[in-house]
Amino acid sequence: MRLRIATPQTIVLDAEVRRVVAEAPNGFFGMLPNHIDFVSELVPGVLVYETETGDHYAGIAAGTLVKCAGAVRVAVRSAILEDDLGLLTRRVTEEILREDEAERAARSALARLEADMVRRILELEMTA
Repeated sequence: MRLRIATPQTIVLDAEVRRVVAEAPNGFFGMLPNHIDFVSELVPGVLVYETETGDHYAGIAAGTLVKCAGAVRVAVRSAILEDDLGLLTRRVTEEILREDEAERAARSALARLEADMVRRILELEMTA
């Protein structure tokens, strides 16, 4: 079956696979090529897929999986592919730390904008 993992920015993976294991809110599930058509929400975690060369891993954000005929389509906010689970764990941790820092910077910029807006409103009220 054909597995395609897509993020809003790009197609991360488009490959023939023998099996897929993913996690939904109610637990893990697996799919083989003859699995019935299926739709599931995915939770952040590790998606496992098997090709001719063995098991591979994708660290994924929350998303959706759709199995239709011979295709499995996964749409997620972000995904990191790796063959080594330990390396995937390190890469995902680094990415989370990077995103946390970007989020902190964005919150700080927003707080400065809000404070500036309040200051300007107060100045306008004082001159009125």
